[in-house]
Amino acid sequence: MKLETRWLGRIAFDKALALQDALVAERAAPAPDAPLPPDLLLLLEHEPVYTIGRTPDQSSLRDAAHLPYPVVQINRGGQATYHGPGQLVGYPILRLVERGQDLHRYLRDLEGVLIDALAEYGVAARRREGLTGVWVEDRKIASIGVGVRRWISMHGFALNVCGDLAPFTEITPCGIAGVEMTNLERETGRPAEVRSVAERVAAVFERRFGTAARA
Repeated sequence: MKLETRWLGRIAFDKALALQDALVAERAAPAPDAPLPPDLLLLLEHEPVYTIGRTPDQSSLRDAAHLPYPVVQINRGGQATYHGPGQLVGYPILRLVERGQDLHRYLRDLEGVLIDALAEYGVAARRREGLTGVWVEDRKIASIGVGVRRWISMHGFALNVCGDLAPFTEITPCGIAGVEMTNLERETGRPAEVRSVAERVAAVFERRFGTAARA
């Protein structure tokens, strides 16, 4: 399956969400007699924001009214997380009908992409039984939360590369009490840059999910 990767730079969360909505709608109802648009991987950084899935339990936000950045509720699974500069965000827009319609497998594949990419930096990342995401020992380095419309994926993963982890301390990340967040720079002891890591992650993602085309 053809896969196109796009680097969007740093953009506000609402703009990225509107773009995802438009891309999913285009794939859910393609124009008659037009070729199917390719699957996409959008790679980017966000301006600071907290997000949470559509759940009646929002205790992971703690005191939402006093958080330092805006809160957005979105159509993904999971509890609260933080997005901001220094974090690589990936939004795959994939037709899962052509990939087995298996959400469990899809989540494990996303984890596998990040584990493989981190291994290229000498970081031994792993899964944890019963928890979605990627860990280094007991420290969480990447969060995953997806949404699906008509078996077309949106949202995706957030890999902590560098920068300030303090905003995570204002919430209970992913609803996991006492969790310690980490990033690539901390784990390697070397400077890391989001755009460079995006290139590595894109290459691993393309090997796992399809034929690549960069934009």
